[in-house]
Amino acid sequence: MNRFLFILFISFLIPTSVFAAGTHSSFSAARSLVTASSSPGNAYTAGVSVVITAPVGGDLSAIGGSIVSAAPITGDVLFLAGSIDSRSPISGDLRAAGGSINIQKPIEGDLVAFGLSVNDDGRTKGSVFIAALNVTVANGASGPVTIYGNNVSLAGNFTSDVTVVASGRVKVSSDTVIRGKFSYESPETAIIPASARIIGGTTYTNISYLPDAGTSRALAIASVGFFLFIRIVSLIILAGLLAGLFPRLAETVVKRAYTKRIRDILLTLLFGFALLVATPILIIILSLTFVGISIALLILIAYAFIMLLSLIYAGILLGGIFVRFLTKREPILWHDGVLGMLILSLISLIPYVGVFVLLFISIFAMGALLCIFFDSAFPHESQIDL
Repeated sequence: MNRFLFILFISFLIPTSVFAAGTHSSFSAARSLVTASSSPGNAYTAGVSVVITAPVGGDLSAIGGSIVSAAPITGDVLFLAGSIDSRSPISGDLRAAGGSINIQKPIEGDLVAFGLSVNDDGRTKGSVFIAALNVTVANGASGPVTIYGNNVSLAGNFTSDVTVVASGRVKVSSDTVIRGKFSYESPETAIIPASARIIGGTTYTNISYLPDAGTSRALAIASVGFFLFIRIVSLIILAGLLAGLFPRLAETVVKRAYTKRIRDILLTLLFGFALLVATPILIIILSLTFVGISIALLILIAYAFIMLLSLIYAGILLGGIFVRFLTKREPILWHDGVLGMLILSLISLIPYVGVFVLLFISIFAMGALLCIFFDSAFPHESQIDL
């Protein structure tokens, strides 16, 4: 199936006359290719740099980094390159795709061009279709013209209709004549001088790529909702992982909260609040000295880590208390952390009250983690009985 589609695509690109019986074709390829001998039939060339200096009696197909055509071509032309410069007349159609496309001589047939920049100084007798960021048609056209681009500039004598769809500016040069209908779509009206004549009339459609107030509000709400959803999902996953990987630590944190002594709970809250407030002050003081900057940076990283850890264990704490209250089960499982973080995330969305509850539980979790650290680091010096 893929081979069939590839053959079909190549068959579309190659002019049909290559399949005609009795056609004499020439094939050439090189890194830097200069064709100095004329070809009575079709010519196919490829190279990093391709320069055509001899006439081609049939069709011409060229692929390269840069292509310069400086000799007349009797048949159709296909150019695929980063830079294309057509300096000779073409008796057939021109199909070109590249970064920069410059056409200086007339085209007897149709013109189809795709690129970043297209500059057409020749005059096309057939139809014109151009899609590029910046488009300039400087010498008009005999057939209908269709252009899709960002900035579009028109000049010369256009015999038929001209249709432009632009996301930027549309400019019509002085003394330009459009004998057909001029239809264009852009965010702002075209620059049309008084000396320009549009015989078939002008149709302008305003298109704006900036959303209105209602759309902007909807996009803002959707963005905030998506951010909150990603944040909640991330915290739920982290809470489930930490509860499942370190169940002993989670059980210890829950035990410190699931006690009947108000004194112990208040003392744990005091430790957490002290760590929350005193650490930024310590960081600021250390930052005032040259030697203390590196230490302050390390403390800042540790402080950010303990803040995130406290937020996650706040969800695990809430889930553990909730499960223990309902089922009397003491071991902490991974889905207890998921449940608790989900409940805590929903509570935090409540205006005013949610932020207070989140801060309260996070400070308690921070104090509990601090107590557990000291109990583990200094087991023989002073145990903090909480």
